[in-house]
Amino acid sequence: MKKVSESFERLVEIMDELREKCPWDRKQTIQTLRSMTIEEMYELADAITNEDWQNIKEELGDLLLHITFYAKIATEQQQFTLEDVIEGICKKLIVRHPHIYGDVKVNDEEDVKRNWEAIKIKEGKKSVMTGVPVALPAVVKATRIQEKAKQVGFEWHNKEDVWKKVEEEMDELKEAIADGDEKHTEEEFGDVLFSLINYARFLQVDAEAALEKVNKKFLHRFNKMEQGAAEQGKQLTDMTLEEMDAIWNRIKHENQPH
Repeated sequence: MKKVSESFERLVEIMDELREKCPWDRKQTIQTLRSMTIEEMYELADAITNEDWQNIKEELGDLLLHITFYAKIATEQQQFTLEDVIEGICKKLIVRHPHIYGDVKVNDEEDVKRNWEAIKIKEGKKSVMTGVPVALPAVVKATRIQEKAKQVGFEWHNKEDVWKKVEEEMDELKEAIADGDEKHTEEEFGDVLFSLINYARFLQVDAEAALEKVNKKFLHRFNKMEQGAAEQGKQLTDMTLEEMDAIWNRIKHENQPH
């Protein structure tokens, strides 16, 4: 069986050859690669959501290529090398796991997370919230913000208290709607979403993944509804809401576990 190091060296050699000989690869910059990297990340996320291991493997390969590509460009620009990248993450992992590579004692994963944040502050991070990317999707960002706040103890004690907060925010949303204040309504709607994401964490539910699964389920059922309408010789635009709802409920019933 070929060693990982041998396979990785082959990838680096291929990257070097492509950068030298391929017009397209030679033309790329960190800016032109950026959008493609983001797309690869979303493709990996889709594969993970679907638990499609074959695609997970392929998308991880694509990401590994991108990492190698960025490092190649950085080397050309005399910024850093691929070795610097690897050594950097090795050093970071050792420093931030003193319970493995030092004499720090931990009781559980929560202790590990708290130590991680404390170490980052000692390293010069100005805020616990440092490291939450601005461009993250809002649901993911809200989850990360809440997780980081938790590491300094700014957290509800139990899920019952969190649900009370959800209900409180929903009442405030209803009041804003009744007042007809659009700006306030938007703000309160955001508070409801934020509190629901918080509640999801207490239920140990990945809010982003849960919503994406619902998106996929809705799209599947909607496509089936379009097919059902076509079987009746109709388009959805020609049907009443009641007729569409009847097809929808039939599809929903067919998908229910027996």
